[in-house]
Amino acid sequence: ISLGQEVAWNAKQGTVRYIGEVKFSKGEWIGVELTEAAGMHDGSVLGVSYFECAPKHGICVQQGQLQSGGHVVTTAPAMSIPLAVPAAEDEGPTTLPSKTTTADGSISLGQEVAWHGKQGTVRYIGEVKFSKGEWVGVELSEAAGMHDGSVLGVPYFQCAPKHGVMALPVQLRPASEAAVAASAAAVASAPVPSAVAALLADVKGSVPGVPTRVAASTSSAAPTTEDEEPTTLPSKDKTADGSISLGQEVVCGGTRGIVRYIGEVKFAMGEWVGVE
Repeated sequence: ISLGQEVAWNAKQGTVRYIGEVKFSKGEWIGVELTEAAGMHDGSVLGVSYFECAPKHGICVQQGQLQSGGHVVTTAPAMSIPLAVPAAEDEGPTTLPSKTTTADGSISLGQEVAWHGKQGTVRYIGEVKFSKGEWVGVELSEAAGMHDGSVLGVPYFQCAPKHGVMALPVQLRPASEAAVAASAAAVASAPVPSAVAALLADVKGSVPGVPTRVAASTSSAAPTTEDEEPTTLPSKDKTADGSISLGQEVVCGGTRGIVRYIGEVKFAMGEWVGVE
């Protein structure tokens, strides 16, 4: 198969636009732009852009799923991507069965959660076809997602377009915890009365367990000078498993960024990564 070659997929005609590795699975994959809206995406899969085409005109498949001139392009066995099973007109696609809770019991089906600050409801818990491990499908309350509950043609749950996301359990927080964190952040950013600021200035550094930088940061009466920057916490060079490094380019929620911090935080337990 060559770039720009005319091929057929499930009797649909298209043109090869991408050949190479992908983020959602192993092996070599082929991106095809179909001539009709019978595909799954616009060339982007899970926030990663492999090529560009009109919505619903793009697919990513392996060689064994394509034909050229009426013949299968390769004789090598290929990993198939299950497609949504056709259903009756009055029925939606048959979704995969879901677990009731995650393996650690922290997230349950139907639970209200927060994903990157967006509120949603858990609609699926279990394994997926595009990656390893346990994933959680969430229906967001606003159109800030990536799909309608189906990923690469596999229906895990049903929701409105752009309202669905698939996330790892560690990427989600119970809605109640997220609300408390947001409230605490609002309180922390609120102006401090001058009398309280003066009191903090007097006790700054004298209270065991309260770092000077914390007391100083709450005072609105003493801003840093123009040529000074706030002192940031020291960062690790890599995550504990070595998969992410400081300065590495990453994708977070479908948006590209650069890792600026790795380490512990004050607002939650565990190791966190700060991304610009």
